[in-house]
Amino acid sequence: MHINDEADNRVRKKVNCLYCDIATKDLSWLKCHLAGTGGAVFPCPKVPIDLKETLRNELLENEKEDLNVPMKRSSCTYMDTLKSGPTQTHVNEKRCKTEPSENSGIESKVTLKNPQASFTSADDSLSRKVKGHIGKFFYESGLDLDAVNLPSFQKMISLCSGETKYQIPTPQELKGSIFKDVMKEMSDYVNDVRNSWADTGCSILLDGWTDEKGRNMINILVDCPKGTIYLHSSDISDIIGNLDSMQLFFEKILMEVGIRNVVQIITYSTEAVMKEVGKVLMDKYRPIFWTVSASCCIELMLEKLGTMDLIKETFQKAKVITKFIYSRPDVLKFMKERTEGRDLVQRSKKSIIPFLTIENIVLEKEILKTMCLSSDSQSLFITSCVEGKRVAELVADRSFWSGASIVLKAAIPLVRVIEWLDENIEVQIAYIYETIDQAKETIKEGFKHKKSQYMPYWKVIDDVWNEHLYSPLHAAGYFLNPNLFYSSDVYIDPEVATGLLCCIVRSTEDIRLQDRITVQMEQYRTAKGDFGVGSVVDKRSDTSPARWWSKYGGGCPQLQRLAIRSLSQPCDGASRFHLKRGLAETLLTQGRNQIEQKRLTDITFLRYNMQLQNFACGRTDYLRLNEMDPARDWLVDKSQNDDLECMEMGAGETTEEFY
Repeated sequence: MHINDEADNRVRKKVNCLYCDIATKDLSWLKCHLAGTGGAVFPCPKVPIDLKETLRNELLENEKEDLNVPMKRSSCTYMDTLKSGPTQTHVNEKRCKTEPSENSGIESKVTLKNPQASFTSADDSLSRKVKGHIGKFFYESGLDLDAVNLPSFQKMISLCSGETKYQIPTPQELKGSIFKDVMKEMSDYVNDVRNSWADTGCSILLDGWTDEKGRNMINILVDCPKGTIYLHSSDISDIIGNLDSMQLFFEKILMEVGIRNVVQIITYSTEAVMKEVGKVLMDKYRPIFWTVSASCCIELMLEKLGTMDLIKETFQKAKVITKFIYSRPDVLKFMKERTEGRDLVQRSKKSIIPFLTIENIVLEKEILKTMCLSSDSQSLFITSCVEGKRVAELVADRSFWSGASIVLKAAIPLVRVIEWLDENIEVQIAYIYETIDQAKETIKEGFKHKKSQYMPYWKVIDDVWNEHLYSPLHAAGYFLNPNLFYSSDVYIDPEVATGLLCCIVRSTEDIRLQDRITVQMEQYRTAKGDFGVGSVVDKRSDTSPARWWSKYGGGCPQLQRLAIRSLSQPCDGASRFHLKRGLAETLLTQGRNQIEQKRLTDITFLRYNMQLQNFACGRTDYLRLNEMDPARDWLVDKSQNDDLECMEMGAGETTEEFY
């Protein structure tokens, strides 16, 4: 009878968790269950995070105040207790033996299994993986790590996971163990990329800008077929005007990357000081070439075209049309109903927005005429105001449409080159020479081969090409590209021949190796030996040039190495990666202690390289969207704040962030 009374007392002490309904031994066990502090107590999977943290802190404080607490719990997680070894497991099993049976109310003679026996190492691995991906999301996005405690974030994870319940990492884990794991993973990836430089060569990409404080900042990236990695950021404000200091700065970068690995340096600037530094480095390190980013140079071509009187005047007239349409919701709705939702002004790079807008206006010419010049009531209403009458006059003006046609003939081929650069990363250097040449030929055809008409635009292109963009690597890329070289309309002009010879001579100082490359070049030129085998011929057009040489150029090893290293490089610079510069600006702000600076350096390294890794995998849409420049000048006057709101309501897709 006495034994039964004792059992009844023990049963009455049991309490149920309100969140998961599990029965616990007493109130102290319930606290450990809700706090998830380990031991033999199963952690509650449904307890709110704020209550969990409050109880955990309370238990830890009790441990500090009283070392003789009957059932002391460690501060480690339940997962840690599963890894604590045989001794701890034995203690837990002993405690389970004395736990009363839920059915009989008396001591169980059977050793109870751990309530999370099914939550084995495989589940532990899955949990760590989930936490790791959550950590990567925070590191890459730059969000405050404390956001994991927000109820909305926890609800989102709960809804996404469905019935499967995952532990959300704490801010401490995101700053500690998870961060270390992700950093190690990224470091391994970076080292893997580095190990490929000796075979394919690499290009140093410079991403420079001036921040709001007037500092000259620069990010250093290294690109190769394996991927692009971020090295570090620097403030070069104190050395930007000093040739010797700039030379020393870049020599340190070359030493860090490995001089033998570097094929070229692609800069972001056409300024004289950068050009002088490039000449000095090319003279001192002969295998290395210096050039300006292709997209930067083509944007410069478009900028120069935009200053020509006829094109400038056409832009001004087009702005009158777009500003009127986008500042009037009723007019915008009327137009979109007839264009099936197409916009005249679209999201794109700032440099090409004016030209794309002219192109869209020409495409919608008939709709604009119907909207402004017809006799129906809607058209009469649109043209009843002063601005509407001005737009109607422009739409009826033949000189406007003539000017717009000239803009398209002169500039759209270059706009297509910029779009091509954005879409084709791997084969740029093998085709850039041909692509620029095709753009010029398209302009020539647009003007019916009338030299007096197309030559002014050719001159703009040639001036930028010769002064900033052209590199002997571009000529070598054209010659060594089997898809172009073996085509029926290949043309090896003196510039290509000279550029190829320059690459051969600069690639090695050994005269004997230069002679071998020259002999092997003749074999390639005449398609003799392995170069003329049927399967090799078939692969010329459907295999990237660098891979083609890697697979089929083994019979000419010296020429093969030159071809692979030349064709494996980009011709566009760092701007295509759209890295957020604010992170580097924060990193290079003075006033932190060493620990804080080290952590920010690690975060910058991790975040930039995660974005570059995503770019290598083709996941670039979210990066590009962040860098799409606003077309505000083409939509409304900056002073018309009320019209901005109207335009947002009418355009739908156009947002304040876009501006």
